[in-house]
Amino acid sequence: MTEVTLPLKERLAWLRLIRSENVGPITFYRLLDQFGTAQKALEALPELAKKGGRSKKIRICPKNEAERELEALDGLGAQMILRDEAAYPPLLAQTEDAPPVLSVRGHSHLLRKKSIAIVGARNASINGCKFAGQLARDLGEGGLLVVSGLARGVDGAAHAASLASGTVGVQGGGVDVIYPKENESLYNEMIARGCVVAEPRVGTQPQARHFPRRNRIISGMARAIVVVEASPRSGSLITARLALEQGREVFAVPGSPLDARSKGTNGLIREGATLIENAEDILSQLNSTRNMTLEERKTPYDKRGYSMPPCEDQLRDARGIILKSLSPTPVSVDEIIRQCQISASIVQTVLLELELAGKLERSPGNAVSLII
Repeated sequence: MTEVTLPLKERLAWLRLIRSENVGPITFYRLLDQFGTAQKALEALPELAKKGGRSKKIRICPKNEAERELEALDGLGAQMILRDEAAYPPLLAQTEDAPPVLSVRGHSHLLRKKSIAIVGARNASINGCKFAGQLARDLGEGGLLVVSGLARGVDGAAHAASLASGTVGVQGGGVDVIYPKENESLYNEMIARGCVVAEPRVGTQPQARHFPRRNRIISGMARAIVVVEASPRSGSLITARLALEQGREVFAVPGSPLDARSKGTNGLIREGATLIENAEDILSQLNSTRNMTLEERKTPYDKRGYSMPPCEDQLRDARGIILKSLSPTPVSVDEIIRQCQISASIVQTVLLELELAGKLERSPGNAVSLII
């Protein structure tokens, strides 16, 4: 594959855009689609937010703030990888809400390997951790990169067992923030022998709201996900649901019905996840033809061109109609287009204005809802 690296000026603009107020990954890509480059999108943000009904000025990430983040990464011996660059994890690049930028410490070349995610309970049993470790070791020897969340329990066991073959930890906070502290030695070893990636800026302390976003990176990087132990309310089940939405295979390890940590995995199997007992079960499934549908790379945004925005007269007439169709309950964008009888480009532009104004929230499955 030919190396793709965007010019420094555009890389800085990408970082500024995703760090600006009310700009999430999906909005980021909508802006690129409409304006062609991140720099042009930055210039358009104030007017778009104003048209969406925002009264105060939207905060755009200053250039010097983005430069400081890049300097901080450089000081850590880390790097920033953009979604349109060849070093970016290939399958993650296919997801609709892939992080536009990733901070990376360690051996970034590992990100190109075919991956398997192993997740499970933080309070995993001794046997659960042992099985996760054996699974990770065998899958690594089978040529797969092991991806997990650097948490205690199953995650830590999977990482530790696959250091020799290759493992990547996805952080809930900044790439430089060790969490939990008890994994400090494992974190340092992964920097030396594996790789650690993060979506939030350097120094960000992990919070509960960060982990679902981290989980969609774990599942997005991988061809499949294995859940070893999980309670019915486990974050691992969120990762499994995200994996299904992303078109990934979901494998689950069965456990005793008397152990609450097995209720989640047993439930996954009951709902259609593939029961596995060893690495060979997984490798044989991944080698089958029905896993060949995952594409490795999209054409970069800067090579696709961009769509011309609708004229103001069209937008003025449509704003009220579209706003009336929205409520605090998520509705698919396709349904809005059908019900309002308005073109997709106009609907997408109005939704973009509302989101930048802080009045709209996006949900999985291309759904949106009003923020009241």
